[in-house]
Amino acid sequence: MLNAMVSHAASPNPAGLAQGLPKADYRNAMARLGAAVNIITTDGPAGRAGFTASAVCSVTDEPPTLLVCLNRSASVYPAFKANGVLCVNVLAAGHQSLSALFGGKTPMDERFAAGQWRRKTTGSPMLDDAAVSFDCRVVHATSAGTHDVLFCEAVAIAIGGAARGLIYFDRRYHEIAVPPQH
Repeated sequence: MLNAMVSHAASPNPAGLAQGLPKADYRNAMARLGAAVNIITTDGPAGRAGFTASAVCSVTDEPPTLLVCLNRSASVYPAFKANGVLCVNVLAAGHQSLSALFGGKTPMDERFAAGQWRRKTTGSPMLDDAAVSFDCRVVHATSAGTHDVLFCEAVAIAIGGAARGLIYFDRRYHEIAVPPQH
């Protein structure tokens, strides 16, 4: 299957597929791909910044690596590119308003004033009550369309006490909980 995927990626129109999938159709379909809600933060010579993202996933556990997708036109892009470090803060249930602050046009100082933060290895802000936080250094970046895909090696982790998570599905937040063990 991987060979088929690679050969199709190199071809502009594999197997004669129709061109130009409508953007609205793609966005509507992606709304059905549920994902954890994260606040990605950085701090360093280019300043402190943060944004809300659901485009985050594990790549490998050796070395422990995640990927984060960041729009190159985002106002926070220059800070993340220059600092070269970030923290993936996985939000817990009840963090909907914090997610909205970091996902909008709210000034950075107001975003960070809404939560309690600490720092570990990279100096990127870690949310105290996150479900889990991954303190990372960016080890590689590649461009795909409008975004950069950042490959981030975790250098420290903080696991929170939250037993309830937050996901985004069908353009709405949903709280999830670990079912009680019998």
